[in-house]
Amino acid sequence: MKPFFLARVGWLAAMALSAPLVSAEPAYPDKPMRIMVGASPGGGTDILARVLADKFAPSLKQTVVVENRPGASNTIAGELTARAPADGATLLLATNTAQAVAPHILKLKYDPLKDLQPVGLVAVMPNVLVVSASSPYRSVKDLVAAMAARPGGFKYASSGIGSTQHVGGEAFNLATGMKSIHVPYKGSAQAHVDIMSGEVDMMFDSTSSAMGQIKAGKFRALAVSAPQRSPELPDVPTLAEQGIKGADVSTWYGLYVTAGTPRPAVERLNAELTRTLKMADVQARIKALGGEPGALTGEPFAAMNRQEFDHYGQLVRDANIKAD
Repeated sequence: MKPFFLARVGWLAAMALSAPLVSAEPAYPDKPMRIMVGASPGGGTDILARVLADKFAPSLKQTVVVENRPGASNTIAGELTARAPADGATLLLATNTAQAVAPHILKLKYDPLKDLQPVGLVAVMPNVLVVSASSPYRSVKDLVAAMAARPGGFKYASSGIGSTQHVGGEAFNLATGMKSIHVPYKGSAQAHVDIMSGEVDMMFDSTSSAMGQIKAGKFRALAVSAPQRSPELPDVPTLAEQGIKGADVSTWYGLYVTAGTPRPAVERLNAELTRTLKMADVQARIKALGGEPGALTGEPFAAMNRQEFDHYGQLVRDANIKAD
């Protein structure tokens, strides 16, 4: 029995030495994190990203910084996130500009539907047609009449080619039969300056971006491009109420991570986003920007993204929107 026993002990020892070492996965997150933003500081996307960073950091017990990479219709930030290590340390707060509109207009070096993993919908904001507070236009009717009297003489701003502001402007041209000239910017901040100075005439901005200027009395809001009025702008009629049909364009904001990120990390982010969006102060912040908190995570949000991608693709074709 003794030789057999020794042989068995030797066999078990050999198996133990040859067996792969099993080590526990490091807890997520195990390094500082960043939220990529495809727009300049101060705009709606930046504001929401900083809200998330402030709430995520203490809960995840990691530093969470916001990194602004404006340009190319928010897609620079998207490409950087798509190319980042799939470890969940690089997040992206994107809008339908980059996720559903720009891919139909620009030649991208990444696929927003394949190279980015959806985490969840953060907020939905209606776009609002704004002019300078010193502008003579006090209604959409006034604006359209002036556009008819000066064909091709009006300019509208956007945060970039392929942005929802760009699509909103072209949808307005299509619906009214007018022609205004698109002036793209790298984000909304400089566009706001030029609207107030009269360099450009109008903008279909998201409420999250424009609300501060509206409340400060620097912008006059002429119409909300949504089916219903905004609770934060109850006196501003919708486009449809003023006879403009088929030009509604809203802006939604979603959280993404690099495709291939381990499932436990994505699930943790799902949970963190859901927890954050239920906070009373976060809901109040989003509503003050004229929006509604998101309620979709995971696959339902991914399905919504795919539907929006198809919807805006058709709108881009109908309005013949191209890179300027």
